[in-house]
Amino acid sequence: MAGKIPQDFINELLTRIDIVEVIDAYVPLKKAGKNHKACCPFHDEKTPSFNVNQDKQFYYCFGCTASGTAITFLMEHLHMGFVEAIEDLASRGGMEIPCDTNTGANTTNQSNKLYALTESVTKFYLEQLKNNKNKTNVINYLKERNINREIVVEYELGFAPPGWDNLVSVLGKSNQSIKELFDIGVIIQNDRGGYYDRFRDRLIFPIRDQRGRVIGFGGRVLSDEKPKYLNSPETIIFQKGRELYGLFQARKALKDLHELYIVEGYMDVIALAQFGIKNVAASLGTAATVEHMEKIFRITNKIIFCFDGDIAGGKAAWRALENSLPLLKNGRQVYFIFLPDNEDPDTFVRKNGKDAFLNPGILTPLSEFLFNSIGNKINLEILEGRSEMINKALPFLAKLPPDPYKDIVIKELSKITRYEIEDIHNQLSISNKTNSKEIKENNTQNKGIEKIRWLIRCLLHQPSLALDIKSTESLSALQASGINFLCKLITLIKKNPNITLAGILENWRDTKFEKRLCELASDEDGFNEIGVTSEVFIDAIDSLIEAHQKEFEIFKTKNSPLELTDEEKLKYRKMQKSPQDS
Repeated sequence: MAGKIPQDFINELLTRIDIVEVIDAYVPLKKAGKNHKACCPFHDEKTPSFNVNQDKQFYYCFGCTASGTAITFLMEHLHMGFVEAIEDLASRGGMEIPCDTNTGANTTNQSNKLYALTESVTKFYLEQLKNNKNKTNVINYLKERNINREIVVEYELGFAPPGWDNLVSVLGKSNQSIKELFDIGVIIQNDRGGYYDRFRDRLIFPIRDQRGRVIGFGGRVLSDEKPKYLNSPETIIFQKGRELYGLFQARKALKDLHELYIVEGYMDVIALAQFGIKNVAASLGTAATVEHMEKIFRITNKIIFCFDGDIAGGKAAWRALENSLPLLKNGRQVYFIFLPDNEDPDTFVRKNGKDAFLNPGILTPLSEFLFNSIGNKINLEILEGRSEMINKALPFLAKLPPDPYKDIVIKELSKITRYEIEDIHNQLSISNKTNSKEIKENNTQNKGIEKIRWLIRCLLHQPSLALDIKSTESLSALQASGINFLCKLITLIKKNPNITLAGILENWRDTKFEKRLCELASDEDGFNEIGVTSEVFIDAIDSLIEAHQKEFEIFKTKNSPLELTDEEKLKYRKMQKSPQDS
């Protein structure tokens, strides 16, 4: 759970404040049925898709999937820290935060210290670029790459001078400061317990998050030393799979990002910016992740991937395609630029100029990339080839969400294969059913998982349903994914009878459950109204328990343990456990 502010206080706070009043102060809302609506403050849109539900104290955008509580809104929209958002809401609700909060918010305070330290480190590297006696090589490198002063200043390029203890000697004056430098990954501990600078004789690229905080660094070597690029390790304030280098500068330079180029490296971003292409960011030595793309799609509906023209670049493009598929809805678009062999965005733009890079003619739509890759080496002039094409395409089509884009892609596949659109839909349906059947057969613990997910969703939208559950003892005996969480959720609600959806979400902030809970809470039908009666809810729980007991009795009718498969034996042993054993 986030921070150390007492959770009971947060739950009470969220029952006192009104999310509509909080958001309406910054984004004017209009009543629309049971909800309030507005154009989303987290992405550019003309038709309102941002919904705020007063009863559930929860907001959700059906365009970019931004969602959360009043706390989340203040953190995301006003860039407040968690504790700052709590303090703001507490003052609105006339509540005093428990006096032990200051000592309890150690995690947040520690993070703030590390952010302040990364700023100090950034200033140190900037100063070295200006005044260090060994700066000649890095200055010459910048001149060779035609990086002008404006770009150096905008992206805060710095210099880590040669030597083992430059940073340590300036900023590591105490054991505590040494520990904090180690915590942000700019120094390394040796085998003897001493410390030395991670970045030495390198051009430095500070990495800022969307809120403008320095969270890590990248360093490019100035000689033939390996590795050419060195990144900060992951820390409590820096996770590579979620951050993009240059995104902060792109949003600062351009008010509206109609499209965003995603490249591989720091110098690709710098080179394109040098040519006036500011809508560009780079993944930090990792493939473009789903988290990357979810973040980008909150800002713009169009992503253009441009990776290096080599084997690794091709693989990175394919991973980006696969990770994009589940997110392609509501007009979102993904394109690719495939550069010539051994070219990268940096060399390409320097050789061919800005207009060549921005030429729409070099863009390859995701659908074209997909079909060209699948259809490579397939003879579509024969029946067997067209059948192979269909079968290879089905798993990718299955990843696309229900949306007109999916229908258009299927229509295009129909043209390519001369196979009826309706027949492709039928095959897709069969494929989905087959996959579901295989999953159930291969993992017996998944039995009833959809019902458990439905029960959790019901409780998110109608917490009062849990109040009629007398005991979770029989329920907790079930061996199925999600049961333990369902029991914890029921217990939480019974302990806090007035809790709202917002309060439930805050209880699992910064845990592995947070994202999934938001997804369940954001289901479009459920967001508007669940409307489940207490009788229906209890019957659903009883049916889960009865199914478990029935299966247990079937096992007991076997004449001999030899009649059970290994999988059945394992499940039988688990079903014999008491809830206390789980």
